[in-house]
Amino acid sequence: MLRYGRMLAVGALLGSGALLASGVAAAPASAAPTGTTAATAVCSLRLGSVTPGGDHTLQTVTATPSAGARRVGPKDLYPDGQARLPSSMRYEPVVPAGEQRQGLAVVGPRMYRTSYMTDGTGTAVVPGSVSQTLIAGGWSDDYKYVERSEYSGTSFSRENVYALAIDPLNGLIIRWTVTDTGWRYRTAFPGFKAVKTMALIGQGARYDTFLATTNGGALYTVQVPTGSGKPVVTKIRTSTWQGFETLVAEKCGNYGTLLLGIDKNTRAGYLYAVGHANGTATVIKGLGKVPTTFAAGDSYFRSYLAGTHLNGA
Repeated sequence: MLRYGRMLAVGALLGSGALLASGVAAAPASAAPTGTTAATAVCSLRLGSVTPGGDHTLQTVTATPSAGARRVGPKDLYPDGQARLPSSMRYEPVVPAGEQRQGLAVVGPRMYRTSYMTDGTGTAVVPGSVSQTLIAGGWSDDYKYVERSEYSGTSFSRENVYALAIDPLNGLIIRWTVTDTGWRYRTAFPGFKAVKTMALIGQGARYDTFLATTNGGALYTVQVPTGSGKPVVTKIRTSTWQGFETLVAEKCGNYGTLLLGIDKNTRAGYLYAVGHANGTATVIKGLGKVPTTFAAGDSYFRSYLAGTHLNGA
């Protein structure tokens, strides 16, 4: 059972288009693209991961599609076999070389904020720069996805954290607001038991938007307000997306998204150019299979330059 308070009914959001645990048609077995088209722009994704050995990795994936070398390091950030559910990781260049990096990860049953500074190699830390700040305990195996979203304008900034939590009876998207005194204003939205995985594709002053796949293969957008109100769920596709255990998205152009879907059963990744989200009219172009293998035991995340806002919705 979920360990975060009062149990909530799965169907509570039916009127607002929640994703149902049943009623989604079974999809074809393959989630690979049916055709390959040339990328309209040279977009790229900086893909990170946490390995079973507690290391970080980085690899650049481009829309051609192509994949750069997988660089391992920093090593031994976490105990072996303990780290999972990494959020996206923000990075900023530092002088004279290297980067300051910061993100979230669950280690055992506890959530931590991890930060460190790399040296010029990008794979080793500056001694004494690693910080692991405990957020809270209670992060059971019922939690399937974690993401953070930072947004700033000329006179406004916010940070929110989201989690997808699923047990045999329920499926919740949970939202927190991050303040100077900790995570506050926890809100749980029921009705998401059928969701398999998610990826953040749009950030705004008042909402965040995710792509979500279901176990039956459908693809939806889920727009979650950062204040009052309920999520708005919109169908994009009805089938073929059930094969991906992980989705990672990056900004591509002024209004689009470069989307990577990773099938851990085959260790394969497929790239898509996704136009600005517009329900079933959303343009999705299959760019092809990424010419590399993806370690099935890794937990993948987006590594992004500080100040970058996703604009796919």
